[in-house]
Amino acid sequence: MLIDVHAHFYTERCGRADWERVNARRLEAGACLGVDVHVASILGTYGRRSPTYFPSPEDVSHANDAMRALARTHPGTVRGYCLVNPNFTDHALAELALAVSDGMIGIKLAASRRATDPLLDPIAVFAAAHDLPILQHVWQHRRRDWPGQEASDAAELAVLAERHPRARFILAHLGGGGDWSHTLGVVRSVPNVWVDLSGSGCDTDMLERAVVELGANRLLWGCDLTMAIGIGKLRYLESLGLDPDALEAIRWRNAAGIFPRGGFDAG
Repeated sequence: MLIDVHAHFYTERCGRADWERVNARRLEAGACLGVDVHVASILGTYGRRSPTYFPSPEDVSHANDAMRALARTHPGTVRGYCLVNPNFTDHALAELALAVSDGMIGIKLAASRRATDPLLDPIAVFAAAHDLPILQHVWQHRRRDWPGQEASDAAELAVLAERHPRARFILAHLGGGGDWSHTLGVVRSVPNVWVDLSGSGCDTDMLERAVVELGANRLLWGCDLTMAIGIGKLRYLESLGLDPDALEAIRWRNAAGIFPRGGFDAG
């Protein structure tokens, strides 16, 4: 089995005329490459109607509605994260309540607020109470502010995870650029943070170091926006001579363990 824990789809509001084709191609490519489940979110309107990392409540609701529709259309193959903007606490909690009732299996935090901000606390409390992991957008060792986003790094996510030890957090795209070795060192002692291997970068020893420093049981396979590098990393992992159980853990068992029980049952 193979679970992509970090996928994205589009809607008609994203500004791309080819959005339906792009969605279809992800599913077609996934089927060819052996991906059983895409756990995905839609990031509002990707900046068209409100900023990508500061989506309006209306754009958040529209994106989550579209994500649920995709999951219903592709039962067993697509599962949804509920996107929330923590700057709108009441709206975020209402979206999460709807997500639980409608079968979404995780929470997506982009870069609407730093991970250390108390505005994330109600979301983390909800996540722990309802057994939903949180996928947090992260820059690997953030050294400066980035325009248009409240970007966090591993150290900031670790603060949130330590404040909420019953919640489970996925640190996004280890290969997304930046100092991934810093990330590995920071989260090593924070057991409720798992690391997803997605992102367009794959330095020579990144995957080996991740396995050695965190162990295979803390790693999750994913692709993010595009799939080619994700598949390349999977092939690289297969070439490392890992124990078969370790490889299976990264491919899907770890995901099955941190998402809600039954989250990957056939639709």
